[in-house]
Amino acid sequence: MLRFWKRRAKIGVLTEDKPYAQEMAAIRKEIKSRVHKHFAGSLAIRMVDSGSCNACEAECNALSNPYYNLESLGIYFVASPRHADLLLLSGVVTSNMLPHLLDAYAQIPEPKWVVTIGDCPLMQAPFEKSFAIAGPASAHLPVAYHISGCPPSPDEIIKGLLGFLRTL
Repeated sequence: MLRFWKRRAKIGVLTEDKPYAQEMAAIRKEIKSRVHKHFAGSLAIRMVDSGSCNACEAECNALSNPYYNLESLGIYFVASPRHADLLLLSGVVTSNMLPHLLDAYAQIPEPKWVVTIGDCPLMQAPFEKSFAIAGPASAHLPVAYHISGCPPSPDEIIKGLLGFLRTL
């Protein structure tokens, strides 16, 4: 183990920062201040997958890792819609999931917002003509903001959350 640390001290860190690390630092700082201002320092998100390929969910899961560390900005994913401020919706709205989606939305206390993520809620999915699809998310819920991409990267999701916070 000592040999490893001696080598590490001699060579240094081999990873490089992203070229836009300063831009992301500024975005993170603005998100933290807006969450503090509008949500008393804690924005709770309930994510609902209404029929997707799970790529958007995988990217959102990355937001909880130590690299992106969304919780350090005061943004948390919660298990119950009753504890949420925001509904983050991914996937096309399927007929089977529509009642559950509407139920989750109804359980979120006022004031509440809906943010869609990915191209599927806008009906830009390859299976949009299926009998099992209940239409775009905006036909059933008041969508406040959309984060586009298929799937959006964690950086794009963070930028999208800032875009939403700027609309408040």
